[in-house]
Amino acid sequence: MDDNRKQPLHPGAYETLAAAARVNKELPQRPGANSLSASLPGSAALRTPIAARPIQRPGSLPPPPQVPGLTFPRPVARAGNVYRGLPAPVKTIGWFAVAFAVALVVGATAPTAFSRIAAVLAVQPGLLAWYCVRALGFLAYGVLAGSVLYGLLLSTKILDVIAHRPVSFALHKDLSIAALIVGTVHGLLLTLDQSYNFTLVSILVPFQSPYAPLAVGVGQLTLYTAAVVTATFYVRRQIGQRTWRTIHYITFLVFIGSTVHGISSGSDSGTPWAFWIYLLTATATIFLTTYRIVISVAAHASAPSTELFVPYGTRPAQPGPLDRPGARSGGYPWPS
Repeated sequence: MDDNRKQPLHPGAYETLAAAARVNKELPQRPGANSLSASLPGSAALRTPIAARPIQRPGSLPPPPQVPGLTFPRPVARAGNVYRGLPAPVKTIGWFAVAFAVALVVGATAPTAFSRIAAVLAVQPGLLAWYCVRALGFLAYGVLAGSVLYGLLLSTKILDVIAHRPVSFALHKDLSIAALIVGTVHGLLLTLDQSYNFTLVSILVPFQSPYAPLAVGVGQLTLYTAAVVTATFYVRRQIGQRTWRTIHYITFLVFIGSTVHGISSGSDSGTPWAFWIYLLTATATIFLTTYRIVISVAAHASAPSTELFVPYGTRPAQPGPLDRPGARSGGYPWPS
């Protein structure tokens, strides 16, 4: 007996053969067709060796019969931003501008900063920790705001024109980690401050701070939430893209909590420069979030709707035992 006849048909062969038989009743017979298998649509797939047939995953519907002269519509490909990069002269000018700005800021502030640090160390060394806490607080807020804004630019695909997407995603991840590290150091340095009696328990447990417990508690919860969101970068493959994206929406709560914490508990919140820092970052975040929502709604509204074409005389295959998870070619493994 032929070895090919001993091999069972693939799970979708029976449904395909039945659908082809129903279609054959409605189609005229072609002259010269001496066998049923020669005239049935999709019969070529049944005569294909099993090794060359496409593998059907459990839970998926069998392929529809191939009717001559009929094609299935394909969704229209969406146009997106294509990476082009910045021209070399623009890159050179940009790096020189950044280096000049950094040198200007350091040159203008470094002498005053060092002189004040020396004065604090000479008069009251205990206040040095308080100055460091204030500086690291604004630094952590700036890095966190940069991570949020960069993530919004990444989701709106604005950066795809000037930067590769994997590079942009890696930078977004690094900014999140840097914000978490600086925020943690910002909190731990409070144990060295002599203005208030901060203990390790009051720093780790929310709303136990001797100074502004409510505002500091919001900052503590914000830091813990940021740690959870940052940890999802390392388990994205395990939890799936959809779950990772859903958890990533909590970043907006992290940004709101850090803003409330900085304005409520910061001793420099009343200064003009602090006011403009909070105002500009909040405005940019609201604008990009609104823009992201608008383009998402517009994309869903303009997406073409495609329906699966079903030939006359056929109907979609109903899910059966072979479509369930764990099904094999020999049938569904019912429990004994």
